Amino acid sequence: MSGEEAAAKAAAHLADTEPPTIFDKIVAKEIPANIIYEDDEALAFRDIQPQAPVHFLVIPKKRNGLTRLSKAGPEHKALLGHLMWVAQHVAMKENLGDGFRVVVNDGPNGCQSVYHLHLHILGGRQLTWPPG
Repeated sequence: MSGEEAAAKAAAHLADTEPPTIFDKIVAKEIPANIIYEDDEALAFRDIQPQAPVHFLVIPKKRNGLTRLSKAGPEHKALLGHLMWVAQHVAMKENLGDGFRVVVNDGPNGCQSVYHLHLHILGGRQLTWPPG
Protein backbone atom coordinates (compact mmCIF):
# COMPACT_ATOMS: atom_id res chain seq x y z
CA MET A 1 0.00 0.00 0.00
CA SER A 2 1.40 3.37 -0.99
CA GLY A 3 1.60 6.33 1.37
CA GLU A 4 -1.29 7.98 -0.46
CA GLU A 5 -3.43 4.83 -0.17
CA ALA A 6 -2.66 4.58 3.55
CA ALA A 7 -3.60 8.23 4.07
CA ALA A 8 -6.86 7.72 2.16
CA LYS A 9 -7.68 4.66 4.26
CA ALA A 10 -6.99 6.60 7.46
CA ALA A 11 -9.16 9.49 6.26
CA ALA A 12 -11.99 7.10 5.42
CA HIS A 13 -11.78 5.64 8.94
CA LEU A 14 -12.18 9.13 10.38
CA ALA A 15 -14.85 10.24 7.95
CA ASP A 16 -17.64 11.67 10.02
CA THR A 17 -20.74 11.40 7.89
CA GLU A 18 -23.13 11.39 10.84
CA PRO A 19 -25.59 14.28 11.08
CA PRO A 20 -25.27 16.73 13.98
CA THR A 21 -26.28 15.17 17.29
CA ILE A 22 -27.94 16.65 20.33
CA PHE A 23 -24.42 17.02 21.77
CA ASP A 24 -23.28 19.05 18.76
CA LYS A 25 -26.27 21.32 19.39
CA ILE A 26 -25.36 21.64 23.07
CA VAL A 27 -21.78 22.60 22.16
CA ALA A 28 -23.14 25.18 19.68
CA LYS A 29 -25.43 26.51 22.46
CA GLU A 30 -28.45 25.83 20.21
CA ILE A 31 -30.16 23.90 22.99
CA PRO A 32 -29.71 24.38 26.72
CA ALA A 33 -27.79 22.11 29.05
CA ASN A 34 -26.70 22.32 32.67
CA ILE A 35 -23.00 22.86 31.87
CA ILE A 36 -20.66 22.25 34.81
CA TYR A 37 -17.28 22.48 33.03
CA GLU A 38 -16.01 23.82 29.73
CA ASP A 39 -12.63 24.38 28.12
CA ASP A 40 -11.37 24.58 24.53
CA GLU A 41 -11.62 20.81 23.98
CA ALA A 42 -14.28 19.42 26.30
CA LEU A 43 -17.67 20.08 27.81
CA ALA A 44 -19.23 18.48 30.89
CA PHE A 45 -22.92 18.74 31.66
CA ARG A 46 -25.53 17.00 33.81
CA ASP A 47 -27.39 14.05 32.30
CA ILE A 48 -31.08 14.79 31.79
CA GLN A 49 -31.98 11.23 32.85
CA PRO A 50 -29.62 10.64 35.80
CA GLN A 51 -28.96 7.07 36.85
CA ALA A 52 -27.23 8.05 40.10
CA PRO A 53 -27.33 11.05 42.47
CA VAL A 54 -24.47 12.53 40.43
CA HIS A 55 -24.53 11.77 36.72
CA PHE A 56 -22.81 13.96 34.17
CA LEU A 57 -21.40 13.56 30.69
CA VAL A 58 -18.04 14.61 29.30
CA ILE A 59 -17.82 15.12 25.54
CA PRO A 60 -15.27 16.43 23.07
CA LYS A 61 -16.42 19.77 21.70
CA LYS A 62 -15.34 18.72 18.20
CA ARG A 63 -16.43 15.25 17.17
CA ASN A 64 -13.53 14.80 14.68
CA GLY A 65 -14.72 11.33 13.67
CA LEU A 66 -15.22 10.21 17.28
CA THR A 67 -18.78 9.04 16.90
CA ARG A 68 -17.74 5.90 18.82
CA LEU A 69 -14.77 4.99 21.00
CA SER A 70 -14.04 2.15 18.58
CA LYS A 71 -13.36 4.77 15.88
CA ALA A 72 -10.50 6.34 17.87
CA GLY A 73 -7.12 6.40 16.19
CA PRO A 74 -3.62 7.36 17.34
CA GLU A 75 -4.37 11.00 16.57
CA HIS A 76 -7.07 10.95 19.28
CA LYS A 77 -4.82 9.84 22.16
CA ALA A 78 -4.31 13.31 23.63
CA LEU A 79 -8.02 14.15 23.43
CA LEU A 80 -9.04 10.85 25.02
CA GLY A 81 -6.62 11.50 27.88
CA HIS A 82 -7.99 15.02 28.27
CA LEU A 83 -11.57 13.71 28.48
CA MET A 84 -10.53 11.33 31.27
CA TRP A 85 -8.77 14.17 33.07
CA VAL A 86 -11.90 16.33 32.81
CA ALA A 87 -13.98 13.41 34.15
CA GLN A 88 -11.90 13.12 37.33
CA HIS A 89 -11.51 16.88 37.72
CA VAL A 90 -15.26 17.48 37.65
CA ALA A 91 -15.89 14.38 39.79
CA MET A 92 -13.71 15.88 42.52
CA LYS A 93 -15.59 19.19 42.27
CA GLU A 94 -18.82 17.17 42.61
CA ASN A 95 -17.55 15.62 45.90
CA LEU A 96 -17.06 12.14 44.45
CA GLY A 97 -13.73 11.55 46.20
CA ASP A 98 -15.02 8.25 47.65
CA GLY A 99 -15.38 6.88 44.13
CA PHE A 100 -17.26 7.09 40.87
CA ARG A 101 -17.77 5.12 37.69
CA VAL A 102 -16.81 6.15 34.15
CA VAL A 103 -18.83 4.43 31.41
CA VAL A 104 -18.47 4.62 27.64
CA ASN A 105 -21.18 2.92 25.62
CA ASP A 106 -19.94 1.86 22.16
CA GLY A 107 -22.22 0.87 19.32
CA PRO A 108 -25.58 -0.88 19.24
CA ASN A 109 -24.55 -3.80 21.46
CA GLY A 110 -22.95 -1.35 23.91
CA CYS A 111 -26.27 0.52 24.20
CA GLN A 112 -24.92 3.73 22.62
CA SER A 113 -27.78 6.09 21.80
CA VAL A 114 -25.97 9.29 20.74
CA TYR A 115 -23.20 8.84 18.18
CA HIS A 116 -20.83 11.48 19.53
CA LEU A 117 -18.27 10.00 21.93
CA HIS A 118 -19.28 10.68 25.52
CA LEU A 119 -18.24 9.55 28.96
CA HIS A 120 -20.88 8.97 31.63
CA ILE A 121 -19.63 9.75 35.14
CA LEU A 122 -21.83 8.31 37.89
CA GLY A 123 -21.49 8.53 41.64
CA GLY A 124 -22.96 9.71 44.89
CA ARG A 125 -24.03 6.22 46.01
CA GLN A 126 -22.62 2.71 46.23
CA LEU A 127 -22.57 1.33 42.69
CA THR A 128 -23.09 -2.40 42.18
CA TRP A 129 -21.28 -4.90 39.96
CA PRO A 130 -21.92 -6.24 37.43
CA PRO A 131 -23.46 -3.05 36.05
CA GLY A 132 -26.15 -4.42 33.76
